[in-house]
Amino acid sequence: MKALGSAGGSAGQRPGGGSGTMVRLGRVLRLLTLLKLPCCLLELLLSAVAQGQEMYAPHSIRLEGDITLGGLFPVHAKGPPGVPCGDIKKENGIHRLEAMLYALDQINSDPDLLPNVTLGARILDTCSRDTYALEQSLTFVQALIQKDTSDVRCTNGEPPVFVKPEKVVGVIGASGSSVSIMVANILRLFQIPQISYASTAPELSDDRRYDFFSRVVPPDSFQAQAMVDIVKALGWNYVSTLASEGNYGEKGVESFMQISREAGFDTYFTSRTLENNRRNVWFAEYWEENFNCKLTISGSKKEDTDRKCTGQERIGKDSHYEQEGKVQFVIDAVYAMAHALHHMNKDLCADYPGVCPEMEHAGGKKLLKYIRSVNFNGSAGTPVMFNKNGDAPGRYDIFQYHTTNTSTPGYRLIGQWTDDLQLNIDEMQWGKGVREVPSSVCSLPCKPGERKKMVKGMPCCWHCELCDGYQYQADEVTCLLCSYSERPNENRTGCRSIPIVKLEWHSPWAVIPVFLAMLGIIATIFVMATFIRYNDTPIVRASGRELSYVLLTGIFLCYIITFLMIAKPNVAVCSFRRIFLGLGMCISYAALLTKTNRIYRIFEQGKKSVTAPRLISPTSQLAITSSLISVQLLGVFIWFAVDPPNIIIDYDEQKTMNPDQARGVLKCDITDLQIICSLGYSILLMVTCTVYAIKTRGVPENFNEAKPIGFTMYTTCIVWLAFIPIFFGTAQSAEKLYIQTTTLTISMNLSASVALGMLYMPKVYIIIFHPELNVQKRKRSFKAVVTAATMSSRLSHKPSDRPNGEAKTELCENVDPNSPAAKKKYVSYNNLVI
Repeated sequence: MKALGSAGGSAGQRPGGGSGTMVRLGRVLRLLTLLKLPCCLLELLLSAVAQGQEMYAPHSIRLEGDITLGGLFPVHAKGPPGVPCGDIKKENGIHRLEAMLYALDQINSDPDLLPNVTLGARILDTCSRDTYALEQSLTFVQALIQKDTSDVRCTNGEPPVFVKPEKVVGVIGASGSSVSIMVANILRLFQIPQISYASTAPELSDDRRYDFFSRVVPPDSFQAQAMVDIVKALGWNYVSTLASEGNYGEKGVESFMQISREAGFDTYFTSRTLENNRRNVWFAEYWEENFNCKLTISGSKKEDTDRKCTGQERIGKDSHYEQEGKVQFVIDAVYAMAHALHHMNKDLCADYPGVCPEMEHAGGKKLLKYIRSVNFNGSAGTPVMFNKNGDAPGRYDIFQYHTTNTSTPGYRLIGQWTDDLQLNIDEMQWGKGVREVPSSVCSLPCKPGERKKMVKGMPCCWHCELCDGYQYQADEVTCLLCSYSERPNENRTGCRSIPIVKLEWHSPWAVIPVFLAMLGIIATIFVMATFIRYNDTPIVRASGRELSYVLLTGIFLCYIITFLMIAKPNVAVCSFRRIFLGLGMCISYAALLTKTNRIYRIFEQGKKSVTAPRLISPTSQLAITSSLISVQLLGVFIWFAVDPPNIIIDYDEQKTMNPDQARGVLKCDITDLQIICSLGYSILLMVTCTVYAIKTRGVPENFNEAKPIGFTMYTTCIVWLAFIPIFFGTAQSAEKLYIQTTTLTISMNLSASVALGMLYMPKVYIIIFHPELNVQKRKRSFKAVVTAATMSSRLSHKPSDRPNGEAKTELCENVDPNSPAAKKKYVSYNNLVI
């Protein structure tokens, strides 16, 4: 029974779709009607149009059957420019084509598969070109194109007789993915299912665009996943890939080693001859190419040999034969279509032998449903089935080429991949018989604390760069800076807090100033206690008791500031630092300035008048000193109001290039400039006092304290001149905290020690060890004192009068020249009682 079409068809149309074909056919029929040609001629011309395939491409294979399947095979390679087809392809073309013929023979002879139904075929050559294949595939859709012939009549008024083209229910092919994509676009318009045996492009899995396309080979995405799984299993991350030109390298692994061959096809194909294979219109051309001979002198395409074919050659004996890798998939594709038709026939034609009308008009969409539901064991013994996108499940055999420990070098099966990998690593071999898996990495993993600097264009290659400085490794490719108060940890994978330091009591930088300060405090307390004990003695009284106690208080505070500068900073300590930093020096130099000013005014006044100058009484002296000190206190209180004291942690001071040595310095919020400003007033007093000391340098050494004060100020100026460059020269040093604190405290200790040693130690020495000198002298009037001082000043310019070059005037009376006291040099302190 012939159900879904008969022999005949046309493939001569150019690409353009079904509507274009229908328009052209309609125009031809109208033209013939206008010409009023005889009906017999009309039938002849319509037959010629229906047989346009033979007119354009005279070679195609037709097999009669109840159901016709289409076939698309790359029988020929691409031709040169202007020529659609080139040389014949023996394996990829003829082997695959013959596999379809072989499968049809097997199915038609199988009583259990499609009983009472014969499968026919219409097989076309794609010439390995997508545009040419599109033109050829129009043959498959001619039977589905609706033709309007209502206005076409023969000359006798009768309707014409048309040769109905065969109806193709499904197509096997194509081979190349680009060809399948082109053909699938037109077949879906006419709902013709298509099963490919070799197209593996991933885009064909898009069920929205290629909804009538199926394939018995898994897509490339499965193969890519299988390769990724192999690379991961071997611990590799740097591999090279090879790919042939086009959507896919058609031969694949099967071209190297065919493990699962279709043995029945080998027997079938090797038995093909020119006599028993006339249905294959390209077999003669294959014969010439395979045996390198010519069948006929004229018309033969074999021009590179003069050898004639005898027809007695045999495939596999007189020529090399190896089954092409996709043969089994061609057979599986044909069987998949047959099984789908079989189940469709059983459901729709249960009590009807052969193809029933219901099945004939069922359409391609219903057949597609049956195709997607098939499940049987294919020619290689593996299941044939389709998922919802029409893809076959991924099934790969994994081979490795072995050259050692084997009698015959070649590919050996070492694993399989079916959704997951089963790889026998123990069976694998590497160069020189080594069985250990070699490493294949472009770059070794970076160490902790190193980031990956990717190589452009090579995602698996990188250079390792250390996160230097205060950076840490945030992720594999990024280094970030730690926060202001942090530094990288040991392996630079994170940050940790920078240690906080301060000047410790046990530090060498603190031990020396503390030791000096303790000695100074002890000495100051001793001097003050001595003065208090001998408060009413002539020496203590002559030194100006009130200012002496003020001066000793300032010296004591100069020593005390050392402990405040080393103590752990807090708000209270910082407050006391601000108060006492300049207060001790201010008190000391205010008292000394008042003394030198008093001496200067006395002698300057004495040159002009015998009247005593004003404000030289002890009370006046205390008032002047207090007013000078109040200026310092006022400045400190203003400082408190403008910038209240607090503590800070300075991370910049000891933020070295090496983060491991970085430290945060806990200190009071006092800048170097503020320290100098706090000491600036005291330094101004010191300079002014030095000026007065220079002016009073001519006062006799045995009168008052002018010269000891002068020596004290000269030495103090030297100390502070040395302090300033040291203090500011170390402002950028990592040891700034220690150097500046030590320098400042030692300078203040030395200043206090100089004043204590030069002004008070001689007095204490006399008071304790020579009490006989600590006696009351005869009181003299201010006039007598000034006159004696003036005479002494004049005599002091005659150094020859004294053996040592000094002019001395003894102002003390009632002293026996032969007494021990007369033989000693000492200063007589102010015989003037005011």
